[in-house]
Amino acid sequence: MNEKIYVSGHQGMVGSAIVRQMRDKGVKNLLLRTRDELNLCDNTAVDKFFKSQKPDTVIVAAAKVGGIHANNTYSADFIYENLAIALNTIHAAYTTGVSRLLFLGSSCIYPRKAPQPMPEESLLLSPLESTNEAYAIAKIASLKLCQYYRKQYGVLFHSVMPTNLYGPGDNYHLENSHVLPALIRRFHEAKEKGQPSVTIWGTGRARREFLHVDDLASGVLHLLHLDNPPDWINIGFGVDVTIIEVAQIIKKIVDYNGEINFDTSKPDGTPRKLLDSKRIFNTGWQPHISLEEGLKRTYQIFLKEQMTGTLRD
Repeated sequence: MNEKIYVSGHQGMVGSAIVRQMRDKGVKNLLLRTRDELNLCDNTAVDKFFKSQKPDTVIVAAAKVGGIHANNTYSADFIYENLAIALNTIHAAYTTGVSRLLFLGSSCIYPRKAPQPMPEESLLLSPLESTNEAYAIAKIASLKLCQYYRKQYGVLFHSVMPTNLYGPGDNYHLENSHVLPALIRRFHEAKEKGQPSVTIWGTGRARREFLHVDDLASGVLHLLHLDNPPDWINIGFGVDVTIIEVAQIIKKIVDYNGEINFDTSKPDGTPRKLLDSKRIFNTGWQPHISLEEGLKRTYQIFLKEQMTGTLRD
């Protein structure tokens, strides 16, 4: 790929993984802007950037993200910022002649009671999970924006819906982060402080699928080479685990010897979230990083970031 490629959110976990893989493959013409350099919620600034830089390909990896607590507490922020990012970037891409745009969504777009595994066709069949409804609605509107621009204007704008992601560059805030980084930090700090137990939100019975962000990045590059991709496509690992199972894996990796307790006053969220990823698997892409191997790598990076003061929290 020799064209000019704009990756929004390149300092986040997803965007940075995509940039790493592109650079590893020799991609040179990357357009990268920090939030201070380009506020994607500012329509005028986004229009000016697209008109002056004229990217050929756009990857929308920028988003406001967080776990159950953050989604529940800051729902207005989540719907506004994610809608603004999508509206501004997708429309500016269209008006400036961008040849291809890939939007990064989320598996939370699917209904709380969607069939498991969740196929792309289950979108909008029944109500969403209430704890992340605001974020999900913003992502649904964004993928539909791409779908309708493609339908009406003939532009190659399409979307990918990743499952729960983890890996380098994750946010380790104890309340606002996603489940894996929160658990890694809790177990690590409990070990460091000699605490007898670690408390996990919910019952531990909810099932989740996890994909290492480097696998996602390889999937994104794969999709950019498809001539006629679906309007949106799932990307997952293909296997899910319970929260207690993943907690036990992290406990082992961290080498923590205490007990695991459950705060059942806190919500579990969606009972199960496993994507049906047959569609992307059938195009020739497969994930390669197992959950245990990915968590081992992630914990080592966590320790390094903590030691160097670069941990996102």
